[in-house]
Amino acid sequence: MKKVILTPNPYRDKDFQTVRAAQRILQEAGIEGKICLPFEVDRGFHLPKDIHFCRFDKEIGTADAIICFGGDGTILYTAKAATRAGIPVLGINIGTMGFMAELESSELSELKRLANDDYKIENRMMVDVSVYRDRSIIYHDIGLNDVVISKGAIARIVHLSVACDGIQALECSGDGVIVATPTGSTAYSLSAGGPIVEPEAESMLITPVCAHDTVSRSIVTSDKRVITVGLVKNARRNAFLSVDGGKAVKMQMGDTAIIKRSELKTRLIRLKDHSFFDVVNMKFRR
Repeated sequence: MKKVILTPNPYRDKDFQTVRAAQRILQEAGIEGKICLPFEVDRGFHLPKDIHFCRFDKEIGTADAIICFGGDGTILYTAKAATRAGIPVLGINIGTMGFMAELESSELSELKRLANDDYKIENRMMVDVSVYRDRSIIYHDIGLNDVVISKGAIARIVHLSVACDGIQALECSGDGVIVATPTGSTAYSLSAGGPIVEPEAESMLITPVCAHDTVSRSIVTSDKRVITVGLVKNARRNAFLSVDGGKAVKMQMGDTAIIKRSELKTRLIRLKDHSFFDVVNMKFRR
């Protein structure tokens, strides 16, 4: 590995101390580290003048990997671009949970191993989601964690119908429904009562959110299923769909969300020899 992109979350990496330290370690190991902001910051946010911030879109074409500094949100935000570019991602936790991160900020010395290609790659399943309106696709994206269809901020319930391969799986009224990957099983889906699923299972989870009945439960499906979500006839007129916590798109009566396994996979760099269950125990019992 010769060149990596370093993407710090400026709101978590105070004064960019962690990314600066990582850049020094990589440089000493013979790896070029280009610092790029993963997203635009607020207008009033002060960026240090002694750091040269490169353009992410220009550097990704020649990079061997991306190293993210922050929480899971930073990794999710960067994963799509990394996956489309065909390069792996390494997460360094500066957040609270950091479930997908490989290293804590106190373990930066492990980065030296990248110079000798002393690491493993773990493939993570992604989902492909399209929203159809009158047979036209009005929205398309891929996601590593989940697809959430919800009522939005209005304090009313939304009525949704969920089908698997064209056969109705459930109809629920409540705050919405989550369709998650195994990676996303430890995120919003878990908070909504869904199970923890190890990444290698390569399945999809359908989890109702605050269902207004006693029979709606989380369903684990095969990754081969095509999941369809739509508003039922007596629903309020709008729902909102969001992929990996990104900007929501408004769905109206008659729109249909089609969710299936993506042909793409996120590649995560692993430097430590630990199992998924070690991570679960460490993160949820800290």
